[in-house]
Amino acid sequence: MKKHKRSTFSGKLGFVLSAAGASVGLGNIWRFPYLAAKYGGGIFLLVYIILALTFGYTLIMAETSLGRMTRKSPVGAFESFGNSHFISIGGWINAIIPILIVPYYSVIGGWVIKYLIEYFAGHSKTLAGDAYFTTFISNGWSTEICFIIFTLFTLGIIYAGVRNGIERVSRFMMPILIVLSLIIAVYSVTRPGAIEGVKYFLVPNFDHFSWMTVVSAMGQMFYSLSIAMGILITFGSYMKKDTSIEKSTENVEIFDTAIAIMAGLMIIPAVFAFSGGNAETLKSGPALMFITIPKVFANMGFGTAIGIVFFLLVLFAAVTSSIALTESAVSTFEDELHWSRKKSTVFMGMVMLLLGTLSCLGYGPLANFKILGMQFLDFFDFITNSVMMPIAAIATCLLVSKVVGVDKIEEEIKKDGQAFRRKKIFCFMIKYLCPLFAAIILISSVANAFGIITM
Repeated sequence: MKKHKRSTFSGKLGFVLSAAGASVGLGNIWRFPYLAAKYGGGIFLLVYIILALTFGYTLIMAETSLGRMTRKSPVGAFESFGNSHFISIGGWINAIIPILIVPYYSVIGGWVIKYLIEYFAGHSKTLAGDAYFTTFISNGWSTEICFIIFTLFTLGIIYAGVRNGIERVSRFMMPILIVLSLIIAVYSVTRPGAIEGVKYFLVPNFDHFSWMTVVSAMGQMFYSLSIAMGILITFGSYMKKDTSIEKSTENVEIFDTAIAIMAGLMIIPAVFAFSGGNAETLKSGPALMFITIPKVFANMGFGTAIGIVFFLLVLFAAVTSSIALTESAVSTFEDELHWSRKKSTVFMGMVMLLLGTLSCLGYGPLANFKILGMQFLDFFDFITNSVMMPIAAIATCLLVSKVVGVDKIEEEIKKDGQAFRRKKIFCFMIKYLCPLFAAIILISSVANAFGIITM
């Protein structure tokens, strides 16, 4: 059997923009501002930044190094260091997570397309109606069409390959995403009454600190940095040996943190101004992006124009993340089943359409079918983000600290000729704090889902 040549990014910029694109997604746009508002504003932001520079840094370094060291996707990367069931399970969990996430993620991407179309049509007042979102998602076939459009667009990029597809799209979309976020942030913070929201978000108030501030910030790490879902292992396998892993990681950290802050400035001040300073208006999940924000825009000058810019930004963020998730899955099929990119992409497309349709119709025709009391979309979100991703993080930490060894990771990191400057932080985090943090997230999330504790 002829061994296919592994694709590579063109260089550091290609990796950084692609990895940052994977990180900047729907979770950044609506989940980060909601959590920041709920768990203390500025103190949440401070805790998050500290965790990004320690917890996030460590897992990005570990996953990227494992990928580049082995030149394989998650399953092969893990199994390169032994054939025990423990090691194999860790690799497969990392590989399965994106396969389960991207179908329902594409459903939400379809919702974004629908809203963008409506804003272009000048229906901003209609979108601000109390029942619009609920009515739209309960009409299963309408949401299905938007979901299919988003899915086919993602698959087209993946089919084009690493450089011609993923890297080229990331190079185009990420700079535009930055410009759009700046436009909306400036517009938001200059609204009458918005300055109080800016202060709440940027100025730490230690009276607002609680243990849940830390737990919630840790949970956001997985969303924001695309760690523990196989993506960075896959992208690391495409990284050239002369590209600095540590400098690339630092650039991804800066990029992600800047966008997270920008997302907060886009949303929190505007909602504060709209609600008269009521943080409760920042509802969680889709409600913030698809119900609250359209109401805010409808009551602002240039509401239709800013709505177009905002949902175009959200669409770009959704696309860059969806192609990263899909690429990780496709890479696994190529490596483990020895399929061509075409066959792997087509198969992943079938999986996305099947599981995505369940999520799509779960609020409409299939509303009565629930798993653990959850709609299909909510269940897929819970099982991946609250259960599998913390387990994947723990498995990665144990693989690096107990099997591979920090010395081999350091050897890989130093292949570009640069020193491993944050080695002490990496060693301490990978051996002790990262697995502990991931275990806390796992236990608290599951306990919350079953009503044992309230978060």
